[in-house]
Amino acid sequence: MASPEVLSQLTAIETSSASQGDKSHSFIALLQPILINSPTASREANLRAFVDTILSDNVGIVTSRPVLSEYLQTLPSLTPELQKSLYTYTLDKISPKIVSFEQADCTIRLALATLHEASDDNAQAARVLEGIQLNPHQRQITDEFRLEVYIRIMRNLLEDDESISADSWLNRATLIIHKSTDASLNLNFAMCQARILDAKRQFLNACSKYHFLSFSNLVAEADKLQCLSAAMTCAILAPAGPLRSRSLATLYKDERAPQLHSDYALLEKMYLDRLLSPKEVEEFAARLRPHQKALQSDGTTVLSKAVIEHNLLAASRLYNNISVEELGVLLGLSGEKAEEYAARMIEQKRMNGQIDQIDGLIYFESGGSGGAGGVVVGRQIRKWDENVAALALEVENITSMLQNEYPVRSSVFPALTVNNG
Repeated sequence: MASPEVLSQLTAIETSSASQGDKSHSFIALLQPILINSPTASREANLRAFVDTILSDNVGIVTSRPVLSEYLQTLPSLTPELQKSLYTYTLDKISPKIVSFEQADCTIRLALATLHEASDDNAQAARVLEGIQLNPHQRQITDEFRLEVYIRIMRNLLEDDESISADSWLNRATLIIHKSTDASLNLNFAMCQARILDAKRQFLNACSKYHFLSFSNLVAEADKLQCLSAAMTCAILAPAGPLRSRSLATLYKDERAPQLHSDYALLEKMYLDRLLSPKEVEEFAARLRPHQKALQSDGTTVLSKAVIEHNLLAASRLYNNISVEELGVLLGLSGEKAEEYAARMIEQKRMNGQIDQIDGLIYFESGGSGGAGGVVVGRQIRKWDENVAALALEVENITSMLQNEYPVRSSVFPALTVNNG
C-alpha cells in the first residue's frame, strides 16, 4: 500500500489550482524523492499511486504526457522484476486512453519486450510487441520502424516454435521489405524467412536462403558456418529428385563444407547416391530440431521419408531391376509400401523407371535422378528394341548379299539348288 505521505503530496498537486505547466513540474519534482526515499516494501505501491494520479481524469493530457514520459525514463534504474510489474500496470492504466498515449504505449511495449527477451520469455515478448499501434492516429512512424517491429515479433515467435503465427507477420513484412535500405534489417528479414520456410518444410527454398546467408559479410564467421550447416540439413531433408540433387551438388562443392564433419559425411553419401545405414540416420536425427522430427499424417517423419526416397534413388543406380519384395527389404518396408514410394517418385518424374505389377518387378532406367520429359522406358524394353533393330539390320545385310550373288535378270527368280552332298 502507498505511504500516506506520498498520497497526500500527490493529492495536493492534483487538486491544486496551479497551471498545467506548474503541475507538470510539481509531479516531476516529486518523482525522484519517491524513487530514492521510498522503502523497498512500499516503492512499487508509491509508484503505482503516482501513475494513478497523473492518469486520472482530474489531470489534463497536457500535464500527463510529459510527466509520464519522465516517469518512463526513470524505470530502467529499478530491478527487472519491478520494471516488468510497473510497465504492465502502466499499460493497463493507459489502455482506455490509448489514442492520447500512443507514444508512451509504444515506448513501454518495446522496453517490456526487451525484459521478456532477456528472461527467455519469447512468447510473452511477442504478445507485448503485437500490441504496438503500427497505424497510429497522432504520430508518424516510418516503414523501417514497422519492419523492425515485424521482424522482432517473428524472431520471438520462432524462438517459441510458433512458425504458423510468424508466417502471418512475414507476409506483412514482405509488403514493405523493398522499401528498406538498412542492410541489417534486410539480413534479419532473410534469416526469419529462411527459418519460416524451414519450419513449413519447404526445405529446398530454405536451403537456398540459408546458403545465401552463409556468404553475407554482415554475419559473423561462426554464424556463417551455422547457416551453412542449416542449409546442409535442409538439403538432406528435402524430397529426393533433380532439384535436391542440384542443391546437394552446390553444397558438396562448397569448400567450407568439410569443416562440418557430421553433416558433410551424410551429405557426401547422398550426393554420391550411396545407401544410408540406420546408424548414420539415427546420429543425424539426434541433431535435428523438433519441427524437423515431427510425425506426418502417414506416420513417418520428414527424415525417414527423405531417407527412404534417397535409398530408393540409390537403388535405381545399383540395379537394372529388382522385385518389389526385395526392394522392400532393402528399404526396411513392406513390398506394398516400397512399390507405393516407387510409383510416387516415378509419377512425379523424380525417378525414371517402370513397374511391372504382374511379375512384381521394378525396372530402373539409367540416370535414376529422373526429371527429363518424354516417355519413361525400362532398360529391358530398350535392350529388346536394340536387339530387334540389330536383327533387322542383319536381315537387310543378308538380303543385299543374296541380291549381289544372284542378281535379278527377269521377273522370275532362278530356282535354288539344294546341295545335299
